[in-house]
Amino acid sequence: MTAPLPAKLRPRLPMTWLGIVPFIIFALLFLILPTMNIVVGAFQNPAGEMTLANVKQLFQGAIPAYYLISIKISLASSSIGCLIGFAVAASVTLGGLPKWIRGPLLTFSGVASNFAGVPLAFAFLATLGRLGLVTMLLKSWFGINIYGLGFNLLSFWGLTLTYLFFQIPLMILIITPALDGLKREWKEAASILGATGPQYWRMVALPILFPSLLGTFALLFANAFGAVATAYALTGSSMSIVPIVLFAQIRGDVLQDPHLGYALAFGMIVVTGIANGVYVWLRTRSERWMQ
Repeated sequence: MTAPLPAKLRPRLPMTWLGIVPFIIFALLFLILPTMNIVVGAFQNPAGEMTLANVKQLFQGAIPAYYLISIKISLASSSIGCLIGFAVAASVTLGGLPKWIRGPLLTFSGVASNFAGVPLAFAFLATLGRLGLVTMLLKSWFGINIYGLGFNLLSFWGLTLTYLFFQIPLMILIITPALDGLKREWKEAASILGATGPQYWRMVALPILFPSLLGTFALLFANAFGAVATAYALTGSSMSIVPIVLFAQIRGDVLQDPHLGYALAFGMIVVTGIANGVYVWLRTRSERWMQ
């Protein structure tokens, strides 16, 4: 009969890891396993046999056009979101505005960056739809018919405008800490050496912020590229972007080819994975400068 192990040698449950067990379970059930199922399904036929036919279809027919329009909308919304968000964050952080504005702005940005789906689509339809509040006010007060001028909410620029509602606040939330990291000594040193304000931004601040800016742009691109609820609730099937086509394929009420849907999802995973990988890499580089 073996003697019991001393108390110090008995295996103990690592209590320090216990707090993240729910997160690990959640990520495993709703992120890792579904992603693995999608990747495997993209390379299978209905009989369960391995094939490359599904992936080859991504480069055939109208599917490349679906990816192209999705990429264009993501590029447009992320570019405009970065420009406007950076300007707002710089004004609050470095522009000398009253300090009390920063708190409400960041609070609103935290809420607005997660406001999407059906509520956001309804809000824009009620505001800029054909019978929306702003549309009717412009028509009755100023005689401006924005739809007569060519604007259409259910279009490329309409969807891009809708995406900006959560893209701009997300940019503000991410770039504000980077702007806070700009040291006052750098600007003072540039001034002592005779640099003007534009020269400081061009030669000192922007090169330091460039990894953060480019990384945030990549994150905003991935955020817009994967958005489906807002686009579907706003445009229905009138715009053939990849998330809407994927939804139709998985639901099976159009072409009834779920494995092609898996391939579409696999393509989205690749695109968003690259964008998020670029963001993480550039974020790491920018943090080295801020230390």
